[in-house]
Amino acid sequence: MTTPEWPVLRRYDADHSLRIALPLGGIGTGTVSLGGRGDLRDWEIRNQPAKGFAPRDSFFAVRAGDAVRALEGPIDPVLYEGWEGAAVPNHSLPRFARSEFLGAYPLGQVLLDDPDMPVTVRLQAFNPLVPSDVEASSLPVAVLRYAVTNTDGEPLDVTVAGSVRNPGKRPRNERRGDGVLLRSGGDELVERWGSLALAVLDEDDVTVRTAWAGSSWGGPLLDFWDDLSADGRLDERPADGEPVASVAALRTLEPGETHAFTFLLTWHFPNRRDWRGENVIGNHYAVAYGDAWDVIDTVAPKLAELEDRTVAFVGALTGSDLPAAIVEAALSNVSTLRSPTCFRTPDGRFYGWEGCHDDSGSCYGNCTHVWNYEHTTPYLFGELARSMRELEFRYATADDGHMSFRLELPLDRARSHGVAAADGQMGCLVKLHREWRLSGDDDLLRELWPAARRALEFAWVPGGWDADRDGVMEGSQHNTMDVEYFGPNPQVGTWYLAALRAAEEMAWHLGDDEFAATCADLFARGSAWIDANLFNGEYYRHEIRPPGSEDAIAPGLRLPGIGARDLTEPELQIGDGCLTDQLVGQHVARLTGLGDLLDTGHVRTTLRSILRHNDRTAPGAPFNPKRSYALAGEPGLQVASYPHGDRPARPFPYFAEVWTGLEYTAAIGLLQASLTDEAIQVVEAVRSRFDGRRRNPFDEAECGHHYVRAMAAWGTIPALTGFGYDGVNGALRFASADLTGGPVTWFWAGGDAWGTVTQAPCDDGVRVGVAVRGGRLRLTVLTIDGIGTAELPGRVLSAGATADATVG
Repeated sequence: MTTPEWPVLRRYDADHSLRIALPLGGIGTGTVSLGGRGDLRDWEIRNQPAKGFAPRDSFFAVRAGDAVRALEGPIDPVLYEGWEGAAVPNHSLPRFARSEFLGAYPLGQVLLDDPDMPVTVRLQAFNPLVPSDVEASSLPVAVLRYAVTNTDGEPLDVTVAGSVRNPGKRPRNERRGDGVLLRSGGDELVERWGSLALAVLDEDDVTVRTAWAGSSWGGPLLDFWDDLSADGRLDERPADGEPVASVAALRTLEPGETHAFTFLLTWHFPNRRDWRGENVIGNHYAVAYGDAWDVIDTVAPKLAELEDRTVAFVGALTGSDLPAAIVEAALSNVSTLRSPTCFRTPDGRFYGWEGCHDDSGSCYGNCTHVWNYEHTTPYLFGELARSMRELEFRYATADDGHMSFRLELPLDRARSHGVAAADGQMGCLVKLHREWRLSGDDDLLRELWPAARRALEFAWVPGGWDADRDGVMEGSQHNTMDVEYFGPNPQVGTWYLAALRAAEEMAWHLGDDEFAATCADLFARGSAWIDANLFNGEYYRHEIRPPGSEDAIAPGLRLPGIGARDLTEPELQIGDGCLTDQLVGQHVARLTGLGDLLDTGHVRTTLRSILRHNDRTAPGAPFNPKRSYALAGEPGLQVASYPHGDRPARPFPYFAEVWTGLEYTAAIGLLQASLTDEAIQVVEAVRSRFDGRRRNPFDEAECGHHYVRAMAAWGTIPALTGFGYDGVNGALRFASADLTGGPVTWFWAGGDAWGTVTQAPCDDGVRVGVAVRGGRLRLTVLTIDGIGTAELPGRVLSAGATADATVG
């Protein structure tokens, strides 16, 4: 088998591979991660996060002539010490002297070489990722291809062998074809019950062990190593030995010849439980397969196609003319969708924690205010985004419009959490508008509109967020900072303005003209008031208005025990702070075609003030009393600053932290304001902290690993390119590119289709070519902002189709 060329975004030498763990798993399937030195770590496939877990004696090795090595690079010296020596799995194995990691998610490559080995090795590992195709991107498989090159002057017998320990109770390993199925025994309803499988593809000389020797004191590993070293083939051991399975393939390579040994590692663990671990709710992926070997039988025949489609996606994005830092941030954070943060139930519905602790989920329930920030799901997998909107409005929203910001499971108790978040609830209205526009699905809008309207009207209940109906939220506003704000503020205020604009547009479309007019009036008054009263000449501030007592607050708006205790002089407020995400509603409104919410001059000034005041490396950066996501002299934007020395005695809890999701949100705004260089610098600063040595480039943590808010990074792509799509009427638009250096190609994705757009100068204006690389796109109108619009023959473009027009 030949080794295809894969695109590469970034290379990491051995010193910067320490923390790398690239998830190899599908959407909602769990994952095994490819470590920076070529090891497999963080086996999170049994329905729970499992940072640091790897089944003992699970590794790949190569025999080349008489030399045998683990297919891993050197162990970093900081990992040498532990109570029994190095705590690294398989630390005692001889390994390659040098390694380098090449990454462009979901494609990970490890280069291995050693002066004492007659071969070099390129490991290529991935899991299929195809925008707009949820099922192709939801496979429980890690593809591991070891391309071995004979660097000797003589023919060489080469064996690649993979070993996996069955981690289940009462394990049973069975030979299947050119591989092994590893089953769990015992209780078939526990979360960890299921199966693993390991197989090698398209090899002629394959030997298999279903068990290792049953001796003690390192004897099983020694026996395996000696057996492999003897002749490159494996002999079976008694079934009552160690439950470690091994699969080996041998081939003779001529001098200079390269051969790729391809292994599939698959899994099937059907018994996912709900957020609290009380009820089995199941996994969508598990419904499609009987066990892990069934996955191999299904995936193997389609592997070449799946790889081609994955590489085509990554190649189109990395090969475009988008800035490298923006591409890296956007692509690397797609990994969160395919981490233990996210899952799907058997009915196909999509759910997510906020992130993951080392061994459990972090903050349950499709949290509306955190999921507000991410832009990856709607632009890459519209089906999943629409699933979340259905859950929010059909199940989380009560008859009075109160939306629980955490969704309980099973769904018959969906609203039992009982607290609404002002920013989360308003954001769901904006996202419903986005999903409707991107998909053109009027049926979706009609179905969910009654609940959506109630969700907005809930803001106007007595004691509510905008009880006086003036377009400004003054009431008790629980929000993503995990406290309640009292009084008008830009963070929640812009979400409200965006929701009013979204509701206006949806209502007009459905013929609900009176409600649309009401929303338009509230928006106009609220926008004018915020500009006139909250903008202080540099940025927008928070005007604290104490409610006085609990009696002034409508039920279901306060999370007990977490916010202010003194409602006459409430603590945990923003006050005069300069928030990094204070304009989040404005930025999302621009992305979704709702236009500007506030004065554009004020917005631009605010963005510059955020850069100036919230730089954590600037003199006078505040003391941080809580979590540290940036340390020492690392660059970044802190959540808030108090540049004029008027910080409340106890501001909201996270004011001095650094959250990548907020930094990306600021970058989106900077791009929309044509402050492109500044935006790229913000993104570059974020990614410099995830350099492979200090932090994992594929795990931007906040309240947990693989944190959802970091998926805001994808929003920088439509912000820079001006991408907008209205599926209702088939209208596609982009910003005008700078063509002084010649044609410019950008990547685009709209949830149900993806591709590239190229702008090139021509005598009549700009020649625009739209290429659809995946999905289906209805296209009738093409607009280049500031240049013009071209009418196109109304048609639906499928993968491989193009449309060309001259705009000018």
